[in-house]
Amino acid sequence: MRVLYFHQHFSTPKGSTGIRSYEMARRLVARGHRVTMVCGRYRGGETGLGQAFRNGLRRGQVDGIDVIELDLAYANSDGLFKRAWLFLTFAWRSVKLALTEPCDLIFATTTPLTAGIPGILARWLRRKPFVFEVRDLWPELPRAMGVVTNPVVLALLSLLEWASYRSAQRLVGLSPGIVEGIARRGVARERIALIPNGCDLEIFSDAAQAWRPEGVRPSDLLAVFAGTHGIANGLDAALDAAAVLKRRGRGDIKLLLIGDGKLKPDLQARAQRDGLDNIVFHNPVDKARLAGLLRGTDLGMQILANVSAFYFGTSPNKFFDYIAAGLPVLTNYPGWLAELIGERECGFAIVPEDPEAYADALERAAGDRDALKRMGKRAKELALERFNRLELADQWVRWVCNTAAR
Repeated sequence: MRVLYFHQHFSTPKGSTGIRSYEMARRLVARGHRVTMVCGRYRGGETGLGQAFRNGLRRGQVDGIDVIELDLAYANSDGLFKRAWLFLTFAWRSVKLALTEPCDLIFATTTPLTAGIPGILARWLRRKPFVFEVRDLWPELPRAMGVVTNPVVLALLSLLEWASYRSAQRLVGLSPGIVEGIARRGVARERIALIPNGCDLEIFSDAAQAWRPEGVRPSDLLAVFAGTHGIANGLDAALDAAAVLKRRGRGDIKLLLIGDGKLKPDLQARAQRDGLDNIVFHNPVDKARLAGLLRGTDLGMQILANVSAFYFGTSPNKFFDYIAAGLPVLTNYPGWLAELIGERECGFAIVPEDPEAYADALERAAGDRDALKRMGKRAKELALERFNRLELADQWVRWVCNTAAR
């Protein structure tokens, strides 16, 4: 079977972003299928292609995956209008490929929601089976965050959401809340599979070389956030907690923010202005370096802005990287991940927007390193038992291939 796979932000492990699509595509290839991945250029991503672009794209094979990379450079630090333009341009250029590239099935994954457009057209104009994967609920999330407020734009996004769901024979949701959100739009439950993000246990293994950034002592408690520094991430919560720890004289607790994003310069400026030398900023690193960093870290921070739509409607890569590395996790918002942490006793789930509680949790972690290690062991067990990427990828492959068979 030939699968035409659309993911605007595709990356191999050589990049510093999520690799779900890479692993899923490789699993299809391992089963004897042929995959053509259509993507754009993403800051932090690495497609594996290095030749020059011709006529706005370049083609090549990467680890058995046929990759078509469009010359559309996207970064999380771009403004709203530029990002919207790039989303629409990628969708428009992908439509041509969806209508002309040889394939037996179309697969498209968000974000953005516009990734569904080539799948919709191929479904109805070429009568190709279409599977749609939803990583975030649009327009629910941008509406809840206040990022998109124009009623006309929200109505158009809602229409596109409805058309994507109704055109796809099958759908994949990455969290319980996403599955519920799809079902609320009138999609039968038997057409939806819950397949969350997974743990790359081969990458985040004990073989990784542990390291710490400059300025962090071996005796310091090091808590890390590894991800985008954007509006949704609410990283001011980490700086608020750092300010409390500073007042308490806890210079032995360091908070590391590694990654990039639109708000990173503002966060750095605030940390410098407020004298928060217990906050350490670091540029993004590839997956291998990240695995070593997490080996040298004590605690992973799963931080998001206090938006109710996030509670059950996200499946963040960083959480799965943390538990794959055997790190206990601190989360600052309720929801399905907080419930998991509580059930498995593998970290700390605190209330939102409470810097004192955040600082208290970090002090508890620093005060009982043996208990912290036991939490980390339980986090690793959770990764092995429920979120092994290879097992989830097999489940995903069966769901996709059965769509074509039907």
